[in-house]
Formats: sequence, structure tokens, C-alpha cells
Amino acid sequence: MSEQINQTTEYINELTGSFKPECGIILGTGLGGLVNEIDIRFSISYSDIPHFPVSTVEGHSGKLIFGYISEKPVVVMQGRFHYYEGYNMQQVGYPVRVMRELGIKRLFVSNASGGVNPEFEIGDVMILNDHINLLPSNPLIGANDKYFGPRFPDMSEPYDRATIKKAHEIAGRLGYKIHEGVYVSVSGPCFETPAEYKYMRIIGGDAVGMSTVPEVITARHMGIPCFAVSVITDIGVEGRIVEVTHEDVIEAASKAEVKMTAIFKALLAES
Repeated sequence: MSEQINQTTEYINELTGSFKPECGIILGTGLGGLVNEIDIRFSISYSDIPHFPVSTVEGHSGKLIFGYISEKPVVVMQGRFHYYEGYNMQQVGYPVRVMRELGIKRLFVSNASGGVNPEFEIGDVMILNDHINLLPSNPLIGANDKYFGPRFPDMSEPYDRATIKKAHEIAGRLGYKIHEGVYVSVSGPCFETPAEYKYMRIIGGDAVGMSTVPEVITARHMGIPCFAVSVITDIGVEGRIVEVTHEDVIEAASKAEVKMTAIFKALLAES
């Protein structure tokens, strides 16, 4: 994989020249609106990048975008990859490896998720302070490349505490009600049953989704601090569970993404 990462990075560098991103951003389902806030310098389709996976899910545009947000150089994934698309965990985490080689020092991640905390409402934003990995595999399985990180990386702080504190301060200034909690990652692609929602709450989850954890594990393996938010697009609480479609998730996420966008922009501006 190291050789493939080198080839991918070389290709991107040939197109972007001296541009060096400081922060990587991964946008989840229905959350691509942050791209409208970017002073775009380069945009590359995933399908044009050697060894790069291609997004197959509605709501994921499939572009790697380079530019400035709040005058900070960033590389943004407009669309991500999921285990349920048929990719292995190493492929899901592959773009994070590439972004590290391109120069990022921090990773911001967003996702659309179902709320299992009874205090949550559709449209709420939850900052991740931890996660529970119920995916059937891990992006670090296989031979370890010490160039990227240790065989047994520490995960006592998967999400950067200082950035979480700053995000709360920003949300308070903006007048946004936000939550903080634990994200449960599952394989999908089907949405959860009522019993599964209940189980996820019992084991300590506040929200559930089908992404984020592989990218965060990959980043933390390389020592990259992470910050992540979930936009709550449906509720998995007994008595409030209704039939949900992917289109419903996209619509709910797009309505709530203004909060996420404002927090991300302010964090970049004040860092």
C-alpha cells in the first residue's frame, strides 16, 4: 500500500503544485455544503486519482477539493467511502493516509447519524467525544508499516479534547444548542431495527452511523488529532422510531449543516 500511496500523492502534487493543506476535512451524507465556503484552487474527481476509491452513494459527490476556508489551506473530501460499498477497511482509510502525505496536521470529520439519546431531536449537532466500533474489521489489520504508526496505537483520546472545548465555546457564541456524546459505528447499509437501537443505547451510544470510525482510527494511528460532528437525521428511540429512507437522511442533514459549517469555519479561523 505504501507504493500506491506514493503514486497517489505524486499525482495529486503534480496537479496542485506548491499548495500544502494544513487540515483535512471529510464531509458526510448530505453535508457537502461546506464546499460553498471554500476559496477553491483545485478540484479533482476521485475517478481520476490513481488507486483512489470511488464513492457510489447518493449525497457523496466524489471530489477532492483544495482551497482556503477562513484563510486556512484545506483539502476536503466531498464524499467518503464506506465498508458497505464493498471496500475493505484499508481502502476506507486510504484517503486519510494520502492526506497525511499531502501535509495535513489535523482531521475534521462529519457524518449523518441516528440519535439514540432520548434528549436528541432531528437537526441537532453532536460533537463526538468517543466512539464504539461495531464494524466487522479494522483498518489496521494486517502487516503494520512503522512509517505510519505503531503496531498497537493508543486510543485513549480518539477526539482532540482541546478542539472539543473550543467548539463548545464557538457554539455558545453562535447561539447553537449542541450535544456531546459517543458515536457507534456499524456496517450498514440497512438502518437499525428497534432492538438494535435499544442495544446501542444500552452499551453507551448516543448516535449511530456507518462511517467515521475507520478514518479516525487511521488518523490516530499516524498521530493526527481528530475532531468530528454528527448531524442527527433520524431518531432511534422507542416510541419515536419511524420508517426512514436515504433521501430523508440527506434532506435532514442538508437543513442542519449550517451549524456544522459555521463551527468548522470558526475552528479553522481561530486555530
